[in-house]
Amino acid sequence: MRNILKILTCCLVLGLSGTNVYAGEGWGVYYPTTGERPRGNATAEYLAQFGAYYIGAENDKVLYLTFDAGYENGFTPDILDTLGKHNAPAAFFLVGYYIKKNPEIILRMVNEGHIVANHTMTHPDMSKIGDKNSFAKELTQAEEHFKNVTGKDMPKFYRPPKGIYSEANLKMAQDMGYATVFWSLAYKDWEEDNQPSKAEAFEKLVPRTHPGAVILLHNTSKTNALILDELLTRYADLGYRFESLHHLTGGATPAM
Repeated sequence: MRNILKILTCCLVLGLSGTNVYAGEGWGVYYPTTGERPRGNATAEYLAQFGAYYIGAENDKVLYLTFDAGYENGFTPDILDTLGKHNAPAAFFLVGYYIKKNPEIILRMVNEGHIVANHTMTHPDMSKIGDKNSFAKELTQAEEHFKNVTGKDMPKFYRPPKGIYSEANLKMAQDMGYATVFWSLAYKDWEEDNQPSKAEAFEKLVPRTHPGAVILLHNTSKTNALILDELLTRYADLGYRFESLHHLTGGATPAM
């Protein structure tokens, strides 16, 4: 199960631009030139009609930190320590089994003001699920584990596994009250046995940072745990501040 989840945890980082959304399309962004805001394979305006997001306001030097995980690799406590040091709220998009198996970490995330968000129960290709009940089951099972651990309702933020989505998926998530959240900045950090060096991580992350960036990292990454303090310090020195996804959506989803 661990090896399967390791494979499933990876996300698509690069993609083609466009506005049409087809079943099985993976979310991706590309960067026209250094310093410019990236373009997604669907526009922010298109996604907005489904209550979906990938980037924040262009004139606001704010960053949204998000982490994905399907299993725990021992680095999350250090990541949480660093987030606390910088007073930086984050959203953790977690698979249901992660929530079930790591109640202490989940409670710490919630108690320290972070969002624990929905990454489905089993991390399937959601674009292949056309039935509303089957789609809903993947989200509600994760919700149930969250409530069993915390006694609270799960915040209504959703990220499709591996960023694979369809227009029908966006609509079904919206009908369930969810904001679908993609990303505008990521790098290849999910392979446990092929972790990027510190220099490689900074080379990918810092030059591409932009106002309103929704940053995707994996809390299973050893590199991320090692660089996060310096990375957040550098971002602060560049004049950025950190906000939660509630700020990104303008409070359009239920509070924690």
